[in-house]
Amino acid sequence: MSETEVHFDVRAIEEKWLPVWEKLDPFRADDAVVLAGEREKRYALTMFPYPSGDLHMGHAEVFAIHDVISRYWRFRGYEVLNPMGWDSFGLPAENAAIRNDEHPATYTYANIETQADSMKRYGISFDWSRRLHTSDPEYYRWTQWLFLKFREAGLAYRKNSPVNWCPKDQTVLANEQVLADGTCERCGAEVTKRELTQWYFRTTQYAQELYDCLDDLQDSWIGKVVNAQRNWIGRSEGAHVTFEVEGHEPLTVFTTRPDTLWGATFMVVAADAKLAAELVSDEQRPALEDYREQVRKASDIDRLATDRPKTGVFLGVHATNPVTGEQIPVWAADYVLADYGTGAIMAVPAHDQRDLDFARAMDLPVRRVVDTGEDDPAVSGVATTGNGTYVSSGPLDGLSDKTEGIRRAIELLEADGRGTGTVNFRLRDWLLSRQRYWGAPIPIIHCPDCGEVPVPQDQLPVELPELRGADLKPKGTSPLGAASDWVNVSCPTCGGPAKRDTDTMDTFVDSSWYFFRYLSPNDATQAFDPALAKAWGPIDLYIGGDEHAVLHLLYARFFTKVLRDLGLIDWDEPFTAYLSQGKVINNGRKMSKSLGNGINLGTQLEEYGVDAVRLTLVFASPPEDNIDWADVSPAGSAKFLQRAWRLAGDVASAPGTDPATGDVALRKVTHKTVHEAAQLLESYRFNVVVARTMELVNATRKAIDSGCGPADPAVREATETVAILLSLVAPYTAEEMWARLGHEPSVAQAAWPTVDPALLVEDTVTAVVQIQGKVRARLEVSPDITEAELEALALADEAVVKAIDGRAVRKVVVRAPKLVNVVV
Repeated sequence: MSETEVHFDVRAIEEKWLPVWEKLDPFRADDAVVLAGEREKRYALTMFPYPSGDLHMGHAEVFAIHDVISRYWRFRGYEVLNPMGWDSFGLPAENAAIRNDEHPATYTYANIETQADSMKRYGISFDWSRRLHTSDPEYYRWTQWLFLKFREAGLAYRKNSPVNWCPKDQTVLANEQVLADGTCERCGAEVTKRELTQWYFRTTQYAQELYDCLDDLQDSWIGKVVNAQRNWIGRSEGAHVTFEVEGHEPLTVFTTRPDTLWGATFMVVAADAKLAAELVSDEQRPALEDYREQVRKASDIDRLATDRPKTGVFLGVHATNPVTGEQIPVWAADYVLADYGTGAIMAVPAHDQRDLDFARAMDLPVRRVVDTGEDDPAVSGVATTGNGTYVSSGPLDGLSDKTEGIRRAIELLEADGRGTGTVNFRLRDWLLSRQRYWGAPIPIIHCPDCGEVPVPQDQLPVELPELRGADLKPKGTSPLGAASDWVNVSCPTCGGPAKRDTDTMDTFVDSSWYFFRYLSPNDATQAFDPALAKAWGPIDLYIGGDEHAVLHLLYARFFTKVLRDLGLIDWDEPFTAYLSQGKVINNGRKMSKSLGNGINLGTQLEEYGVDAVRLTLVFASPPEDNIDWADVSPAGSAKFLQRAWRLAGDVASAPGTDPATGDVALRKVTHKTVHEAAQLLESYRFNVVVARTMELVNATRKAIDSGCGPADPAVREATETVAILLSLVAPYTAEEMWARLGHEPSVAQAAWPTVDPALLVEDTVTAVVQIQGKVRARLEVSPDITEAELEALALADEAVVKAIDGRAVRKVVVRAPKLVNVVV
C-alpha cells in the first residue's frame, strides 16, 4: 500500500466531509440579509446543464472555475447567491430519450439525479435550496405566463414565412441555431427552408438597445463574445428607397449605398419571399414555382456564397429607378434572403461582386458610377468596392467623398419623397415554435370564431400530456397533435369547440429567464419576487462556454430588457461580467469516442480523487484557454495535496495563537501570498493563485525543517492560510486540514486572512542583469537603490565581468531596482 493511501486516504476524506457539509448547509443564501442591506451581495452564476448523461470533463472544468470565485466572495464577507438547476426541456434530452427507447421524463429525471449526486460529490458551493428543473410544471407555468405577457405587449406574434427546417430533428430552427456551414447546431444535419406559420418573439424591437449596450459590456465581458453579438445584430446605416413597379404597389429596398443608385440596372427579390409570388407575371409564374422548389433545398450559407453560380428567374415586371427614371427588370434569385431588409435589393453590378456575377450570367447591363482607377467591371468581371470619384451619377458627379455622397443622395431622395435615411439590422425576430414533444406547450387556443385566444392565467400551466407508449420520433408535425383529448378544448372566450396550439417552445425560452426564477424557486404566486430581483440583481459574474456567445446570451439580454419594460426589474443587462472557459481536449484534439481519446470524468475521480482533478483543471491554464489533458498531471496534484495536508499535522501551536511573535521571514511570504492572491482572483488568474499556494506550502515546509519549528506561530498562520486558499479548489483537503488545525467546520465559513501592510515591505528585491538580452546575473539589492548605484554594482559583479570578457560597453540601460541591460 502506498504512502498516499496510508496517510492521505482520498476516498475516506470525501466520505467523511460530504455528509457534514450537507448537514451544515454552509452555502445557503440569506435573502433577508440582502434585503435589509446588512451585507453586500454577490450573485454567482454558472450555465446550468442539459441532463443528457452524467457530468463530463467540460462540466468539471467550468464548475471548478466557478467555485473559485464564489468561495472567494464568501471569504471576503459578501452574501453569495450561487444556485444550480437543470435545463431539462429541449432536443438534446428528447433525442437521447428516443435513442434509449425511454419516455423523455423518465430519462431526463433519472439523469438529473445522477448529475446532482455527482455535483454534490464534486464539492461545489451551490445553494441546493434553490434547485429547479425547467421541465417541472411549477417552472414552465411561469414560462407560459411570460409568453402571454410578451404577447400582451406585442412582442409575441404568429406569422407565415420561410423558416429554417432541420430534416433530421424534424423541427424549425431560429437563425441563431443554424451554424456557419448551414447545418443544425444540434444534430449537424443540413438545414433547408419551409414555408410555415410559426410563433416569434419580436427581438428586433430591441435591436438598437441590444447593440448599444454592448459598449457598456466591452470591458467586463470577453472581447470575442461582445464582437460576436455585435456582428450578429449587424447594425448598418443607409436608406429605404422606393421603386415604382408597373401594375403593383411600390417596392421598398434597404441599401447602405444610396449614392450608387445611378448604377442600379436591375432589382432582385428573394425567390422564396412572398413578394416574389406577388410580383411575378402570369407567364413567368410556372418558371418561378419550379425555381422556388430548387431554392428550398439550399441553406442560407450556400445561397450567400460568393463563388456559387448565380441562378434566377425574370419575374416579367419592371421597376422605375427613382433617380434615373429608367425601367429596370425585376428578377427572383437565391442570393437574396427573404428575411433581410424587405427581401429585395437594388442591384448595382459594377460595385457588388454578387450582383456583377448575376448580371454577367443573365446578360444584364453594368454601369460604373464610382471611378476607383481600376479596370471597368463590365470588362474585367471584378466589381470595384473602394472609394473614388462619382461618374454618371447626375448631381453627385465629381464628388470623391463617399460619406458626402451618401448624405447628398439621402437628401435628394427625402426631398422628392422617394426614400428616407434609416438604420437596418441583421438581427431577425426569434422563431420560438418547435414541432417536438419535450418542451413547454404554447398557451394559446385556436378558435374558428375568436381566433388566437390566450389560456386564462388561472388555467396555467398547460401541462404536457404524458403520451406514455406513444411514438415521439420526429415526423415534421408535433406529436401533441395526436393527443386528441388534450388538443380538443372549449374556447375560453365563446365556449365553442377549439384546439390547443400543438407546438412547444424552444428550450432557449426556458434558459432566457431561469436566473430570475432562482430568486423565488418555490413561489407559487409569481414568476419571481421583484423585490428580490432588485436586491440580488444583476448577476455579478456569469461563467460558461463561448458556444453560447450569440444564442443564449442574446436571448437572455432580450428577456431582461422586456422584463424591465414590464416593470418587473430595474436593471438593463442580466450579466455584469461574463467569463468564458476553454475546453478540455486530449492530445491536441477535441475528445471523441470515434477518435478514441475520450476522458471519463468518473474514472479520473476514482483514480485521483475530486480535489486532485479540480486542482489540475484550475492550475492547468487561465480559464479562457483550452486544457490538454495529455499535458497535465492529476497524479502530481494528488502528491501536492498530500504535502499540504501534512503541514496541518505538523503544526504544534494552539488555535488562536498570536502570530505576531512568529518567524518574520515566513510571515512575509504568507502575507505577500494573501495580498497577491486577492489581486489575482479579482482578475481571474486562478492558475497563478494555485502556483502561489504551492510556493507557500514549500516555504512553510522549509521553515519547519530549517529550525523555525512546528510550534512557531508563523507556521500556524501560514498553514491556516494554505487551508483557506486550498478550499477554493480542493475543498476536501482544505476541510481536513482545518479540522487537524483544531477548528470547527467549515473552512468555507472562515474569513479571508488580514494582510499586515508592514509585512509587504520588501527588504531586498532581485535585480536581473542582462548582457545582449541574456540573463547573466541576479543581484539582491535594496528597493531604494539608485540607478547609478545599481549600474556600478552590476558592472562589478564577477559573473557580469566574465560575460563581458573585455569587450567595450556601448550602453547600459538601468531600470532600478529590478533591471540592468548591458549592450557590448
